[in-house]
Amino acid sequence: MKRSKHRASKDDGKGQDEPAILETEDMRMPDPDTISLASVTAVTTNVSNKRSKPDIKIEPSAGRPVDFQVSVTVIEARQLVGLNMDPVVCVEIGDEKKYTSMKESSNCPYYNEYFVFDFHVPPDVMFDKILKVSVIHSKNLLRSGTLVGSFKLDVGTVYTQPEHQFFHKWATLCDPDDITAGCKMQSGHCQCAQGDTAKLKHISPLYWFLSCSSNLLLPEDVPAERQWARFYVKIYRAEGLPKMNTSIMANVKKAFIGENKDLVDPYVQVQFAGQKGKTSIQKSSYEPIWNEQIVFTEQFPPLCRRMKVQIRDSDKVNDVAIGTHFIDLRKIANDGDKGFLPTLGPAWVNMYGSTRSYTLMDEYQDLNEGLGEGVSFRARLLINLAVEILDTSSPEVMSSTEVQVEGVPNISDNATGKIEEFFLFGCFLEATMIDRKIGDKPINFEVTIGNYGSELDTPTKPKTKKRKGGDGDDEESELIHGSSDEEVDDGGDMTSVSSTPPMKPVITDRNYFHLPYFERKPCIYIKSWWQDQRRRLYNANIMDRIADKLEEGLNDVQEIIKTEKAYPERRLRGVLEELSNGCSTFVTLANNDQNQTGKTKLDRERLKLCMQELENMGQQAKNMRSQVKKSNVKDKIKLAQNFLHKLRFLTDEPQHSVPDIYIWMISNNKRIAYARVPSKDILFSPVEEETGKDCGKVQTIFFKLPGKKSFGPAGWTVQAKTELYLWLGLNRQRKDYLSGLPNGFEENKAVKGPGIQSSPPISLMYTMKQIFQLRVHIYQARSLFAADSTGLSDPFARVFFSTHSQVTEVLNETLCPTWDQLLVFDNVELYGEAGELRDDPPIIVIEIYDQDTVVRKADFMGRTFAKPITKMSDEHYGPPRFPPQLEYYQIYRGNGTAGEMLAAFELLQIGPAGKADLPPIDGPSDFDRGPILPVPIGIRPVLSKYRIEVLFWGLRDLKRVNLAQVDRPRVDIECAGKGIQSALIQNYKKNPNFSTLVKWFEVDLPENELLHPPLNIRVVDCRAFGRYTLVGSNAVTSLRKFIYRPSDKSVSNWSAMEEVVIHTEPEPAVKKIETVVKLDSASDAVVKVDMPDDEKGGKGKKKRKKGEEVEEEELDESMLDWWSKYFASIETLKDVIKVQEAEAEEKEDFDSGEGTKKKRGKGNKNKAMPGEAVPEKKKNQIEELKIFNRELEYQFDSFEDWLHTFNLYRGKCSDDANVEQNAADEDRLIGKFKGSLCIYKVPVFDEMSREMGFDSNMGMFQNIPHNDTINIIVRVYVVKATELHPADINGKADPYIAIKLGKTEIKDKENYISKQLNPVFGKSFDIEATLPMDSTLTVSIYDWDLVGTDDLIGETKIDLENRYYSKHRPTCGLSGSYATHGYNVWRDPLKPTQILAKLCKDGKMDPPQYGPGGRVKVANRVYTGPTEIEDENGLKKQTDEHLALAVLNRWEDIPRIGCKLVPEHVETRSLLNPDKPGMEQGRIELWVDMFPKDMPAPGPAIDISPRKPKKFELRVIVWNTDEVVLEDDDIFTGEKSSDIFVRGWLKGQQEDKQDTDVHYRSLTGEGNFNWRFIYPFDYLQAEEKIVISKKESMFSWDETEYKIPARLNLQVWDADHFSADDFLGAIELDLNRFPRGAKTAKQCSIDMVINEQDMPMVNLFKQKRIKGWWPFVARDENDELEITGKVEAELQLLTGEEAEKSPVGEGRNEPEPLEKPNRPDITFLWFLSPLKAVRHLICNQYKWLVIKIVVVLLLLAMLGLFLYSMPGYMVKKLLGA
Repeated sequence: MKRSKHRASKDDGKGQDEPAILETEDMRMPDPDTISLASVTAVTTNVSNKRSKPDIKIEPSAGRPVDFQVSVTVIEARQLVGLNMDPVVCVEIGDEKKYTSMKESSNCPYYNEYFVFDFHVPPDVMFDKILKVSVIHSKNLLRSGTLVGSFKLDVGTVYTQPEHQFFHKWATLCDPDDITAGCKMQSGHCQCAQGDTAKLKHISPLYWFLSCSSNLLLPEDVPAERQWARFYVKIYRAEGLPKMNTSIMANVKKAFIGENKDLVDPYVQVQFAGQKGKTSIQKSSYEPIWNEQIVFTEQFPPLCRRMKVQIRDSDKVNDVAIGTHFIDLRKIANDGDKGFLPTLGPAWVNMYGSTRSYTLMDEYQDLNEGLGEGVSFRARLLINLAVEILDTSSPEVMSSTEVQVEGVPNISDNATGKIEEFFLFGCFLEATMIDRKIGDKPINFEVTIGNYGSELDTPTKPKTKKRKGGDGDDEESELIHGSSDEEVDDGGDMTSVSSTPPMKPVITDRNYFHLPYFERKPCIYIKSWWQDQRRRLYNANIMDRIADKLEEGLNDVQEIIKTEKAYPERRLRGVLEELSNGCSTFVTLANNDQNQTGKTKLDRERLKLCMQELENMGQQAKNMRSQVKKSNVKDKIKLAQNFLHKLRFLTDEPQHSVPDIYIWMISNNKRIAYARVPSKDILFSPVEEETGKDCGKVQTIFFKLPGKKSFGPAGWTVQAKTELYLWLGLNRQRKDYLSGLPNGFEENKAVKGPGIQSSPPISLMYTMKQIFQLRVHIYQARSLFAADSTGLSDPFARVFFSTHSQVTEVLNETLCPTWDQLLVFDNVELYGEAGELRDDPPIIVIEIYDQDTVVRKADFMGRTFAKPITKMSDEHYGPPRFPPQLEYYQIYRGNGTAGEMLAAFELLQIGPAGKADLPPIDGPSDFDRGPILPVPIGIRPVLSKYRIEVLFWGLRDLKRVNLAQVDRPRVDIECAGKGIQSALIQNYKKNPNFSTLVKWFEVDLPENELLHPPLNIRVVDCRAFGRYTLVGSNAVTSLRKFIYRPSDKSVSNWSAMEEVVIHTEPEPAVKKIETVVKLDSASDAVVKVDMPDDEKGGKGKKKRKKGEEVEEEELDESMLDWWSKYFASIETLKDVIKVQEAEAEEKEDFDSGEGTKKKRGKGNKNKAMPGEAVPEKKKNQIEELKIFNRELEYQFDSFEDWLHTFNLYRGKCSDDANVEQNAADEDRLIGKFKGSLCIYKVPVFDEMSREMGFDSNMGMFQNIPHNDTINIIVRVYVVKATELHPADINGKADPYIAIKLGKTEIKDKENYISKQLNPVFGKSFDIEATLPMDSTLTVSIYDWDLVGTDDLIGETKIDLENRYYSKHRPTCGLSGSYATHGYNVWRDPLKPTQILAKLCKDGKMDPPQYGPGGRVKVANRVYTGPTEIEDENGLKKQTDEHLALAVLNRWEDIPRIGCKLVPEHVETRSLLNPDKPGMEQGRIELWVDMFPKDMPAPGPAIDISPRKPKKFELRVIVWNTDEVVLEDDDIFTGEKSSDIFVRGWLKGQQEDKQDTDVHYRSLTGEGNFNWRFIYPFDYLQAEEKIVISKKESMFSWDETEYKIPARLNLQVWDADHFSADDFLGAIELDLNRFPRGAKTAKQCSIDMVINEQDMPMVNLFKQKRIKGWWPFVARDENDELEITGKVEAELQLLTGEEAEKSPVGEGRNEPEPLEKPNRPDITFLWFLSPLKAVRHLICNQYKWLVIKIVVVLLLLAMLGLFLYSMPGYMVKKLLGA
């Protein structure tokens, strides 16, 4: 096919007669913008569109397992709900779980733990896996812990992110059991960085500095605060289930009892966001009715994109899937302003899967699970989906997220649309390329739509119009019966004919059969009944057409650009014009939408959405058309590609209607292969735009094997190729259903007699026949698939046209064959009208095979299609159409590309006079190839004489061949049949370089550079007895970069140009202070390049940074080291990234057409690389180096400025991937050839030969060094490694460095770093080496193991030779400034002046002229700069080094010989493991210096050993607390009080926590302590981390080092004697940046925690001492933060030495004891001094109560005495005693 990948699916080889672009009814000459340049005759011919375009990629890619690696880094969690917890984070993907370590008593733990999950599954399965991050409280061996909160998203969401990753984001956790807990759902955050490294991600782990709220782990278009929602999936009923039973028991039962009822017990299972819901089981039913709904409660928008709906058959042994359907939520919702929530149906969804014939062991069961493309209709299911956003504040909302199943009322029958009778007609015009493995038994084709037409589901009588198969219920049949009288009763007894008559195949050639249809073409027709939902398909079809046209147009534009034809912008304007017209057509057509029954909410919303989107798109396309210029064509193509993606997305209709059509090829009653045709593509509509693209057209359909059989090579051979005509529409619209067939036939009816008019034919008899001669001109192919173990192939091409086939000759051992052969097919019979065949000839299939000489069988290598240019017998053979032009056709193998073929095809009609009229075949007369005809003169390319010079440098890294080492290799170069051999290397081990450097040969090559044949490089090993063994080969497919083009004369005469003065003076210091980066300041930074301040004596000026009030101290030179430089550079890198992001945003604004801001920075003399225009915020002017976050080669074009590396391959390509990927296949790589090519026309017109010192032996390769052996010292600095792949069970590794160069191997095993995935090595290694023998440096990271061998984690390989010889001079990077001592000391043994002098000499330029006043002149440039330097003693000396260095740092500006020189740098390289090809296993930061031995010896290596953490001591004095919440109630008094104490620790050192004493019975929340905590710690100032070394467990072999942010945690507690202490509140202070304490308790507020950003901040490492009040906070019942107390504390930070000099005691101990706090007396407990307590109780609190009680008691006593004495007294009185 044509070169572009996209083209393949649409185009069938743009012959010159490509009728694809213009569909003009009348023949006016159209606007030149709309004409495809690639299709010249589209203008002159009236196009008949009777054939549709075939799709070349026939292998289903879905369902094939692929390697995935998901890596998740859990960094930290904050604001976890719950107090004083011991949290563990669990990361779960699918069924795999991994846990972090437990952090004690912290609700903001810091983990920084890295997890890697490896999978080998199909992509669909991978992307549906749920990634779940949950935080669990106090999990241990015995208890599972309680879930605090969790966060879910599917892996697919991660994969769709830029670079397949979320990087340093906060995941919002929520509690699945309580969805009402606050609507913010910020139950906590867990910071994760995750990536899927199927593609290497190159983000330096250096910069994450964003706050949580704005940086959530959510895709861009998802709002930060997600609400809870209910997803209701209503399941009504299913139809057409296959007659099957999977239970073995049932078969036994059937055999014994003979009962034959429906043997399937279906239920529906829905999976969504990691949860499953099931309906009830309907026993023994093929048409089950459930009427149930499954309810999921999940956050909205959900981060899981697909819902899986599956009909399953319940079985005692195991349930199996009957069919699966995925609902993609993105397609049934719209998140725009006028968007809508996910909604679907009520609608039928069709399920496809394995064949319906029941077998006990279904080999295609995977297809029913939704893996891969279904090969048959399984069932359809009526469902409805709705979403309701929950108001979590209302009381009736259930708070659980459990899945619920409820019943729902039945749905009316016509809710999904009116049932209509559909008619499907098909005609098989040709069946060829039938695989001979099938055997020669009779073959027939069966067509089914749903269950109609299927042999297995026996059709019922059509009289009652009952559906065939079980696919209808009685009510529906009556409906149909009732409505049929309004239609023409066309052949009431018309039975469907769904399969062609069996026919014995006939041999075409060694591989294929064909069916001898000749003039009689079999037909099929099927009636079926479906709900009428054609409108959905119509809208999709209109959009499909727009998208196809757009895709074709864009491919055209890219083709024009690629072949360097004129005016690509015109064609693009035409494409955009077509697009905007298409969009307006859609809007008008979709508007006429008649109101039919069964329209769902989704139909209405989608219509609105599509109309709105297409209207916008049309408008944008119109605007874009006016902006297209020659200069911005490529950018605009990118924007147009976005339109295409959007159109394709909108086209996919989520609600199905008519099922797809399946065509099966059946041989001897065995199903062999199938093809699937989407029903929308062949659906008829009276409106042309709405018709399916293949409706009523002849389409070429290739049959493929079902299921897993179609993976790999088996699936690449065509099972059969059919030319098939299909038409599907309503039965009442079928009057023109035959009109699209090629004319010239008569119909054969099945029945004779009345009603014959309306019945469809069972076959067509063609009476018109044309005879043609086909000429196939196959010139050459390139980049073919390596099919033999040698790494080459023996290719030949087999060409198929109609029922004919021919082959080219076999060319041995090449991947770039030049066949130069004409194949003539005589007497090709084609049926149909001549005119139609001229415009729409059938396609030609070309297959490339590899001839196996041993087995005599051919292996398939690839396939392409083409359309011939047709000439009728009455036409003249001449321009513009004839002779045809050679064109490249893309060859495909499965889904991957497998090379290109250069060919031309012509189809010539043989008229009444026979062959005499045909144009003669005049081949070139100069050579005779026997019966083989060469490509004729008018078609073969015009050749010119070229000379090819080859630089033979050497061979590297050759592996063994057939177990023997390569000893005497030689390189053979071949191009277009001519070639040359290198000198023989006598002893590869001793010296792998060639003795003769340059050789040349002359060859005839096409004038057109695009048609240049490839150049083949082969390496052979000369062995004893004159034997030669092929070692490996390489084909250079594009020679364009090696073509020599004479340089422009005016440029070379630079000495006559005027002088350019460049100042390199430092700028005024004002510039340095700006921290806000203005976008325009970047352009200033480009022009004026700073020299450092050091020489100006302006060392360490005091500056202020915004927001930090503390002044920076003077910079002490002696304190600085290499790491100061490194960290300063990282800061700069962050700033650069910010600037680049801002600029990118600005560019986007510009591209969208707002304003013209492009004028900036046009006139700059020296444009800087991106990343040099850095903001001028340099802290105290520390020198910097360049940090590359990719490999250095990536920045400098692999250092192939004159010496190129050609990889040599051997062995077969693996079958499963693209050839392009295979080309880079590590297993096949057998070595490298180093050299270069230079191609030019002879005679060459150039003054080079007259130049001085021209060496004629070297040809064009002047001034290159000799390739003698060189001894060098290689110095490797390894800084650190990041994100290593865990190698141990505990999810960690114990890495150490191993370096290999030639025979030298260094394993730094003793210095392994325990349990660390981000180790800092800080080591340098010196190795002596000899080039060219030791040219590849391998730096590996191994995992140290106590027992067994150490495992390789990953390695990186560096080609030292290319670096050594490169003119970019990467041997020792140039620093920004020159210094003789200190941290920035000059590393190179050559001083800048010497380097500059050498470069000038090598470039044949005058030496630099140093002038007075700090000037130097090089070429026509004058540089100015400082000339003084300080030595160690502070004495100033004159020097030219600064000037020379300033020139070197701008060397790329020097005319003719300038190029960018490598700066002092650190490069970041990917670590790869041969066992896991292509997957990054971590990254390593390093740099390499090389020094030749014959030069002065280099100085000692720079010390980059990791900074030792500095000892510090933090002293915290807790003076007082205030307003602490009162937690206890007094038993006796009921009074609120608290027994307060304060606890504190440094993060990560919970085990060293310290408590104050207890302030008992505080009644006011006030507590007095005067208590001192002392925390010694080790601290890395540059990284702002505390370093802790401790053993992970008692079984650990050694200590593990952790780096943790310096954060002080203070908590306030209430002490309890008999129960656990109560937590009251906490505060965490980051010692580098925390709010300044309030002066008084009153001024201390919760704002200090909530609005940190508005508070003045303090850095304790600068301020050293601070005192103030800070708030304690905790969360209340509503999950809101509230203040629970205040603490007055004093923080003092001392270095280790200071602390030793002035020691203090903990608590209130000596030395420097604190005085006892003055606490009120009440604090004594009642049982310590009971009298006091009683007095307090009686006197203070309950005085009046006591008095009242005493009075009442007295009264009661008196009453008691009265009652007691009363009776006796009365008696006395009465008796008168």
